[in-house]
Amino acid sequence: MKSIDILIKNGWVLTMAPDNALIETGAVAVSGHSIVEIGPEGELSTRYRASKIIDARGGIIMPGLVNTHTHAAMTCFRGLADDLPLMTWLHDHIFPAEARLTSEVVCQGTRLACAELILSGTTTFCDMYLFEDAVAHAAKEAGIRAVVGEVLYDFPSPNYGPVEEGLKYTETLIRQWQDDPLITIAVEPHSAYLCSPDLLIKAKAIADENGAPMVIHLSESEHEVAQLREKYGRTPAEHLAEIGFLGPKLIADHCVAMTEKDIALLKAFDVKVAHNPESNMKLASGIAPVPEFLSRGITVGIGTDSCASNNNLDLFQEMDTVAKLHKVQTLDPTVMDAPTVVRMATIDGARVLGLEDQIGSLERGKKADIIIIDIRQPHLVPMYNVYSHLVYAVSGHDVVTAIVNGQVLMEDRVLITLDVDTVMEDVNRIAESIVLKAGA
Repeated sequence: MKSIDILIKNGWVLTMAPDNALIETGAVAVSGHSIVEIGPEGELSTRYRASKIIDARGGIIMPGLVNTHTHAAMTCFRGLADDLPLMTWLHDHIFPAEARLTSEVVCQGTRLACAELILSGTTTFCDMYLFEDAVAHAAKEAGIRAVVGEVLYDFPSPNYGPVEEGLKYTETLIRQWQDDPLITIAVEPHSAYLCSPDLLIKAKAIADENGAPMVIHLSESEHEVAQLREKYGRTPAEHLAEIGFLGPKLIADHCVAMTEKDIALLKAFDVKVAHNPESNMKLASGIAPVPEFLSRGITVGIGTDSCASNNNLDLFQEMDTVAKLHKVQTLDPTVMDAPTVVRMATIDGARVLGLEDQIGSLERGKKADIIIIDIRQPHLVPMYNVYSHLVYAVSGHDVVTAIVNGQVLMEDRVLITLDVDTVMEDVNRIAESIVLKAGA
């Protein structure tokens, strides 16, 4: 028998591999950071001797979820300014609150986000915010995988000051976190309406030089599109194409207000899309044409956006919304079927982030980013179809175990890498300070 570190057994193994294998009584063998084998429990139990055995108790063993768009530290602003239009929410409430941010506040807010993400089954997230070195350190401390980048815009930042320093800060992050097993640095100009062409071109040059992914908000609302048309005579996508910004390593967040030409540009340049339906619904920004994206072969993942515009990070809840929103919009119950939505939250989310060779499916040699869902609960009985259950019945509260890079981060709903009570107390103190300053 071969010695391994972890054997997860006695569960439905949903691989999300190209063959869409589903093993009813299956097991996953993990050694170090990686998966060494997936197969029937009987075979793996006789082949491997594990230091740790995890009994899935008949639950679902699957790849950890991939949240393709967050502003993690905005857990500090959960519920701060609800029921407002996007631009009012952003300029009158969020930007003023962010002007008072510090590295410590961002770190504590990100710790809370990491706790929430892990507890609800997300093992990888993509973040755009301020003081992103603090975000990277908090994610590393929690043991979660993250793609992070400092938001860049034309006006001064409370972190780095003038935009030239923001570009230098991004380059420093890339050097500092190079080759880290969990942290990937992205180059992240906020949007075409808050970034000059010069800034966008400089940002892309840094990304190209370092082989880094890029992230940008794109066509989040009709108001944004109108701004760009007035300023440049083009849609945001047309504008980015004109200055040579579009490309296969670009992650475009939202993509709500899109023309036929915009969609053709996304396809032509192999741009990846992060779909954030609940945030777009709450801010009344509109509905992204995701069925059209998918029919064109555009890669789409799912994001929650921030806790200030959602107001949670539960990707299972987001999956349910993805499926139902597009059915009611198109009046077609067959649109956005459950297997498609599960792929968007796992392997396609990994493709969006450029990590599909490492995560997103359970395959030999891939990183051991794995979650287990407890289905021994009234709202999950009976189970006729695993995919349907995951999209329409499961919530983040049903996740009992989370493993990232071969490290157990949560077992039996108990977080191992973070002290949840302390994390919540820290953010409650921050919230008290925000209320006091807002009233000053």
